[in-house]
Amino acid sequence: MGKFLEFIFTGLVFLLTLGIPPFLSLYNFIGIFHKWKNKKLKYALWSLTIVLGVIYTYGLMLLLNVMFDSKWSEQLYNRQMHQPIWSGGYVTLIVISLVGVVGAIILLSNNVNNIPPLTTVLCISSIYLTLLVQILWTIQCLPLAIDFAGALYLLVPFNIFIIAFTIIRYKIQEWCQDDLHEDRIYGKSAFIKQINHTLYKYSNRWPVLGLFFVIPLLGVLLLILILFGQEPDAFIKAWTETSDWTLSLKEGPQNLIMDEHYLCTVAAGGHEKIVKPLRMGERHGHRIIVNRQLLIANAFENVLEEKTPKFHRSIRNFYDKYGFPIADLIRTNKIACDVTYFIMKPLEWLFLIVLYLVDSKPENRIAVQYLPTSR
Repeated sequence: MGKFLEFIFTGLVFLLTLGIPPFLSLYNFIGIFHKWKNKKLKYALWSLTIVLGVIYTYGLMLLLNVMFDSKWSEQLYNRQMHQPIWSGGYVTLIVISLVGVVGAIILLSNNVNNIPPLTTVLCISSIYLTLLVQILWTIQCLPLAIDFAGALYLLVPFNIFIIAFTIIRYKIQEWCQDDLHEDRIYGKSAFIKQINHTLYKYSNRWPVLGLFFVIPLLGVLLLILILFGQEPDAFIKAWTETSDWTLSLKEGPQNLIMDEHYLCTVAAGGHEKIVKPLRMGERHGHRIIVNRQLLIANAFENVLEEKTPKFHRSIRNFYDKYGFPIADLIRTNKIACDVTYFIMKPLEWLFLIVLYLVDSKPENRIAVQYLPTSR
């Protein structure tokens, strides 16, 4: 029974992570050439594509050590990467993307022959704004595409482009299938009426005309966002106020190596006021942060290795077996590192007592730990 449940669970995980994304992508791609009759199912699968795509992309990037809450100036460790989008630009990008979603909903919920041509073109322009965000996102995250796992983030922009292209294509076909377009739907204003008549004459070029409305529409959106407290250049800074990415203009501090295998080394990555880092050290050719607790622990291990090598090996084997999984859980959480630091305090005092009992110059031994020339 246990194996059967494990098999079911494994199958569900496989379906959710590796089965659904390619199925949705294939469905959306076929939809370009084949007009699905069940509109409700089509719209539901489009919505599922976007929602799951965002969730999967976020999870994928977390697995790839992308730190969404770390600005470009923050110190990172090992293979971690700073946030790909400046957090101050989140609101601007979300609003611009949602405007495209609203434009798509308006087009899908109405027969294009029953709404003014200007409305149709503005909806297409709003969709283009969403696609612009996706293009910039794709370019920004290209450093992830060096391997297959990282390149999977491209699935979401790819599907959004397919959905947008399909919507616009369907609506142009819908307009061309009806030769009767009444003047009454064009409004009462002479200026707006003239714009609608002009767009009516060039209805086969609406996707191109939509490009001319992108900049004015973006300008209006940015002005509204400024009124609500957003920075005027937030749309640009969202991409450039970052480090590690294609469009980044900032140079973040070089990543430090924090040994992921050992609790004391991980504990040195807690909040500075608590763990009190002393200096940079070196371990296996990598720079690491060291504090006094870490120096004392390593000096104590030094003594064990010199005085009782067999006992040292057994302690080391035990530490390697149980210390790694615990360290792996806490290494990216500063609070967990702080807690580990306090838990290790009694051991630190014990190690220090032993050092002062067996070594004539204990502080010298402590001081030379993790120096490039230390043995």
